Amino acid sequence: MDRLSVCLAASEVAPLAKTGGLGDVTAALARHLYLAGHDLRLFLPLYGTLDPQSLGAVPVHFLQDLEIRMGARRIPYRVLTAPHPGGDLALYLVDAPSLFGQRRIYDRRGDEHLRFAFFTRSVLESCQRMGWSPHVLHVNDWHTALGPLYLKTLYRWDRLFERTRTVLTIHNIGYQGVFAASVLPDLGLEGASARLPPEDLAARRFGFLASGILHADLLTTVSPTHAREIQTPEYGMGLDGLVRSRANRLVGILNGVDYGEWDPRRDPMISFHYDGEDLTGKAQNKRVLLEGLGLPYAAEVPTLGIVSRLVHQKGIDLMLDPLPRFLERRDLRLVALGSGESRYENYFQWLQLRFPGKVVYHRGFENELAHLIEAGADLFLMPSLYEPCGLNQMYSLRYGTVPIVRKTGGLADTVEPWNPATREGTGFVFEHATPDGLSWALEAALRAWPDREGWRRLMANGMSRDWSWERQGPLYVDLYRRLASGAL
Repeated sequence: MDRLSVCLAASEVAPLAKTGGLGDVTAALARHLYLAGHDLRLFLPLYGTLDPQSLGAVPVHFLQDLEIRMGARRIPYRVLTAPHPGGDLALYLVDAPSLFGQRRIYDRRGDEHLRFAFFTRSVLESCQRMGWSPHVLHVNDWHTALGPLYLKTLYRWDRLFERTRTVLTIHNIGYQGVFAASVLPDLGLEGASARLPPEDLAARRFGFLASGILHADLLTTVSPTHAREIQTPEYGMGLDGLVRSRANRLVGILNGVDYGEWDPRRDPMISFHYDGEDLTGKAQNKRVLLEGLGLPYAAEVPTLGIVSRLVHQKGIDLMLDPLPRFLERRDLRLVALGSGESRYENYFQWLQLRFPGKVVYHRGFENELAHLIEAGADLFLMPSLYEPCGLNQMYSLRYGTVPIVRKTGGLADTVEPWNPATREGTGFVFEHATPDGLSWALEAALRAWPDREGWRRLMANGMSRDWSWERQGPLYVDLYRRLASGAL
């Protein structure tokens, strides 16, 4: 089969709805499938933060004045369609004001189970009304992970889905969508106890992600190393046993990078363009970055960049002791961008006060500044405790900004340790999740910095690597094709 029909459902699609890598990946994968000529239909809730008029959204005429019964509630909805901002790809927006209107992507009002179970069902019922039988239903993380179970229960009667196969991508196994078992009637699953994980039944709970892991025809996660890691107690977050039981249906595929957005040769958000042959623009961007933030520029002084959610997973605790020591003893610059837990925000604010002229911390997120940090910094710190895939290390490689990473997940799969003797490698990789481990990697990087010829080779190595969706996307297409044909 040359042309595949793929229904892709996710709680995030960049740039419209994004809190992390999930939104980037769904948007980029959808665009790749669409440009490759496949019948791709992408679904997203119409959150209250989105303005249908500014998106150019119009009603799908046969998907109006609908409702789904969820327990005792009848929830009305309609479906709009709009072009995705990245091109001509059509995006289907599920408009259910009682669940998504005037609300952010995620909140704590106590009905998250209802919101995303409803969204998943609305996708399936939209397919029914379209008369469309997708070869593959591709769901993502816990929010849409009930799709495979719904096809085996509430929608089993409909022969439209008889040949539909399901793929669940686990972007972050730390978020599992676990609720009390009392929510099952709201989900329409009160009669499905025989299909639920026995551990959940015994504990009187219900896990969306656990259900998806159990029932999807194929599981993917976002790097080969992470596919192995989540089968261990250290990284499996309590689901390692269930994942091991489906190990023969688990595949790790690295996320791709959208080089249409992240490419120093044409990036509209940076002041000077450059490539591996001519790095003049990188030095100029470094000056723009530092002077724009009020830090003194010196070409010979290395600049460290951080763009991160400030949460425990990202290894911020590993930085707490080493960064002040290095800043005290060395002539360095540090530019940090991010927000998250207040204790980490306070730490970076303290660093800025403690080392004026050396450190700038910008709380929050600004896309333009994120691009400028990638283009202007010399080193990028990413010491994650676990990182299913990670994108910033791949952006950094493309921009000649040498990554310092921990050996985990996609970081291990994309950054090769620098060997100064052979001049091979693309960054600095440490194994142990300790302050000493990070200190070792920082010290190794700063020892390598004065060797300007070696450093240019290190930058060139990274800039030559290809992590584009043109390389990664076909891996998904091959899986879809094999799954749909029964070869898997």
